[in-house]
Amino acid sequence: MNICVIMKQTFDTEEKIRIENGRVSEDGVKFIINPYDEYAVEEAILQKEKHGGTVTVVTVGPERSTEALRTALAMGADEAVLISDEGKPLDEYAVSRLLAAYAGKRSFDLVLGGNFSVDNGAGQVAIRVANLLGIPHVSSIVELNIENGKASVSRDAEGDIEKIEVSLPAVFTAQQGLNEPRYPSLPGIMKAKKKPLTQLTASDLGLSADDIAPKTEQTSLFMPQARKAGQMISGSPAEQAASLVQLLRNEAKVV
Repeated sequence: MNICVIMKQTFDTEEKIRIENGRVSEDGVKFIINPYDEYAVEEAILQKEKHGGTVTVVTVGPERSTEALRTALAMGADEAVLISDEGKPLDEYAVSRLLAAYAGKRSFDLVLGGNFSVDNGAGQVAIRVANLLGIPHVSSIVELNIENGKASVSRDAEGDIEKIEVSLPAVFTAQQGLNEPRYPSLPGIMKAKKKPLTQLTASDLGLSADDIAPKTEQTSLFMPQARKAGQMISGSPAEQAASLVQLLRNEAKVV
């Protein structure tokens, strides 16, 4: 079974976000595999251990993304591919075009990804990839069983569990609870240095600049306003109610 994991390198979730000149500052920031993508990498390795085959991890991003790819290789993936963003801001449309162009040239039985990325939380890429490849997609899976060319999955449906069966190839996105990602072992880290890591550009995939021109543009980015201190309202119940209405009308401007 040939398995592809689409993944992303994101900020460490414990990092403090700083906005400078309308962008998130990356100075001194630690980057990691997107946590939901870790579940996808682990599940790919578990399925390989059960059914055989290879696991290829692929990401779109800058040169630093090789660190996340090497971590996935140390976990047990067999190959890694970095598709360069060439220093350009890419939206979910552009990223999905690049990933689908790569996956479409390979015979993958299974494509796994995270439910969403913790940096922007769009949750669009995997769905777009499945649509471009013309194959089924199931999101937020918490269980995956494969047999006779079909996948039986359980997906988190906001508190309920849905049971779904689809034919392979298909795209699945991992939800927390699917598995417990392993830590890379020292032997795994050493082996990862010798595993193949390919670097590609859009032109290598047969795509032009127009093909991956973003469809959306970020116009502004800012931190939320600091919360004001709470107010205590005194007086009789009637006086408190009257004061509350005045505050909602004049300060909060919601009535």
